[in-house]
Amino acid sequence: MSNSISSKKKIDSATIISAVIVACIYVAVFIAEQFIPATSMLFTVLKKGATYALVAVSMNLCNGFTGIFSLGQAGFMLIGAYVYGIFTIPQAARMDVYQYYNGGLVQFTLPWFIAMILGGLAAAFFAFLIGMPVLRLKSDYLAIATLGFAEIIRALFQWDKLGPVTNGSNMLRLFPTFNDFNIKGANDQVAVYLSTLVPLLIAGVCIGIIILLINSTFGRALKAIRDDEIAAEAMGIRLASHKRLAFCISSFFAGVGGAMLAMYQTTVQAKSFTTAMTYEILLIVVIGGIGSVTGSCISSFLFVAASEWWLRFLDQKQMIGDFEVPLLRNGFRLVVFSIIIMIVVLFFRQGIMGTRELPDVIRGWQRRGKGKEAQGK
Repeated sequence: MSNSISSKKKIDSATIISAVIVACIYVAVFIAEQFIPATSMLFTVLKKGATYALVAVSMNLCNGFTGIFSLGQAGFMLIGAYVYGIFTIPQAARMDVYQYYNGGLVQFTLPWFIAMILGGLAAAFFAFLIGMPVLRLKSDYLAIATLGFAEIIRALFQWDKLGPVTNGSNMLRLFPTFNDFNIKGANDQVAVYLSTLVPLLIAGVCIGIIILLINSTFGRALKAIRDDEIAAEAMGIRLASHKRLAFCISSFFAGVGGAMLAMYQTTVQAKSFTTAMTYEILLIVVIGGIGSVTGSCISSFLFVAASEWWLRFLDQKQMIGDFEVPLLRNGFRLVVFSIIIMIVVLFFRQGIMGTRELPDVIRGWQRRGKGKEAQGK
């Protein structure tokens, strides 16, 4: 009895410490945003990293926790981004955006958070439609089918016949972005910067919901399906309905992530949601650890920081006196980045976190600390 009580205390303390760490990160971001120039690359990395973290965790829900090898994430992000953009463009600006389609078909505007949720629901609806035939497939065949869906959606949204709704191959713009979260004073100057904190909060809330789902009875059923479908079915788990629901939930949060990406990029155009975007998300999941929410979050920020900030100097010529440093040319950054990824994969075969979460790491530190104390005594 005492052992079970002590284990619960350890779990509670590790969870509390994890929550405190996350809260401190949010406070640090808020303070930094008020004193560091808004043009700093730090905030660019945080905004895009938060978006990619949400999409990576949603992909991990399918690939890591359910065993559904889906590669349709870019398609669901595209749906979420377009739905968000279509329903949040101010009515006065629609003639400028839909200049070839007489202002477009939609002639009203929704609040940004309602449009974001609507984008997630639209992505989930499409996931439900394609999930009925596609989820009967296995492994590589399922991946190819979902990848094909993403390409079809990308081509469909650029179709001129849908131009009054999607603006065809032209971009959507002038909708609310992350910068609109800043609080302005009477002189129209920014008084409080929130353009980085709010997207982090949105991603944090969505990831928190996914964590609660994973730790619920439904989440344990998904893990059972991943480990052994025959045994899971013998235990009374309905494979088809659980897989379909997990696929739809994952797609919902991918749609929300697409809306966040639209706010980050300030424009939406179908041609930017390529297969390469899905591969980037998959790479983040693998680097962080398949089956680890914490790993997906950490690797998202590391991926964005390394690819768009820390290694950017490698694309520019560098001179040391009269000597030109060799190899430093446009595109060399991607070569070095690829080598770094290979090294990470070789030395971290299960990813940075494996299947562990932040509370698991803290519990390990606690056990090692108590072990050293015992040795000292």
